[in-house]
Amino acid sequence: MNRFSLAVSGAIARVTEAALGPYQTAVIRIGFSATWLLFLLRELPHRHELYGPGGPWSWDIAQQLVASNGSFTVLMWSDGRVWFEIVYALAVLSGALLMLGWRTRTMSVLFMVGVLSLQNRSVFMGDGGDNVLHLMSIYLVFTRCAQVWSLDARRGVRDRAARARGERVTDRTGPALWCVLGFVLAAVTLAGRMEGDWLIPALLWTVWAAQALWWLVGRRAATGEPRILLDVIANVVHNGALLVIMAEACLIYATAGWYKIQGSRWQDGTAVYYPLQLEYFSPWPALADLLSASGTMVMLVTYGTVLVQVAFPFTLFNRRVKNVLLAVMMTEHAVIAVVLGLPFFSLAMIAADAVFLPTGFLRRLGGRAARARDRLPRRGGRVPLPGQRAPESAEATHVGFGA
Repeated sequence: MNRFSLAVSGAIARVTEAALGPYQTAVIRIGFSATWLLFLLRELPHRHELYGPGGPWSWDIAQQLVASNGSFTVLMWSDGRVWFEIVYALAVLSGALLMLGWRTRTMSVLFMVGVLSLQNRSVFMGDGGDNVLHLMSIYLVFTRCAQVWSLDARRGVRDRAARARGERVTDRTGPALWCVLGFVLAAVTLAGRMEGDWLIPALLWTVWAAQALWWLVGRRAATGEPRILLDVIANVVHNGALLVIMAEACLIYATAGWYKIQGSRWQDGTAVYYPLQLEYFSPWPALADLLSASGTMVMLVTYGTVLVQVAFPFTLFNRRVKNVLLAVMMTEHAVIAVVLGLPFFSLAMIAADAVFLPTGFLRRLGGRAARARDRLPRRGGRVPLPGQRAPESAEATHVGFGA
């Protein structure tokens, strides 16, 4: 009984004392925001046909669908071209700033709003990766994904050094963002633009209020206990969201694998052959013909895909086997990106897979990136290594105003 109690107390301490997986959450933050940003930039010349009011999926049709399913999209607030351009530009900007880790808490919320607004405006403009991005954009709001490899972490290091020198550190950008976004949120709520599903509006108001509470506790609390309590809550929320992200990735592979088992073409080992013969999925016809020419290769890839997808959730209990299958799946998605012409689907899945990457591998990767960066000429003083974990003040800054 004592051993059980010690195990339970140890598990509770682990969940509450720190935000777990700082490198993994940083990778998925960078991965999903980069995927979204690259997609928006590639489709910039075609944005009006995809999501604009003059596209095939007209504004009236989209309005009827949103009214029936209650999905959230700010593009339904107006059918004007100027409003669409503003939303699209903000989606690009929030994706870029989230990837860099600038005011990450605020940017994660704006990133979610941009993803949901554009995808719910035209629901048929995706290739499967949009569904993953849709879900992950919501989960990222709950994570403390700027602990490492972010501008927030670098700012936290500078602030800590300044306080150690006895200097006063003031943050004007965070409160300014909070005030502006709070005014916008109140205005659209009073104007009745938040009608429909209550989840996203409630999430927006909760995050906005939590930012204010964190700032007030940090500035006005007489003792450190309230701040410690908020930090524990933030850690629990982060760790819960990280668990959900991992479970979501496992669920995607498990359901895909078990559905494939039921298909006759997957059972006879020929399923991979047919997509390679479709012109839509053959940006490189010569490469597709080369891969489909060998019946043995087609059979091995078909059965191997099913085997990896079904087995992966069970390999999480064995680190070595998990890492091998993880490398195989990432390689497979890279091949799909090239051979079938689905780069953004593959990038989204690789970003989801990255949550299972070993911490040691990510730290080594960050160290190599730091050494490569140090070889480049730069102005100013030395900055922390990308793989260096942010100190406590930087982690606290992430949940503060605009972080």
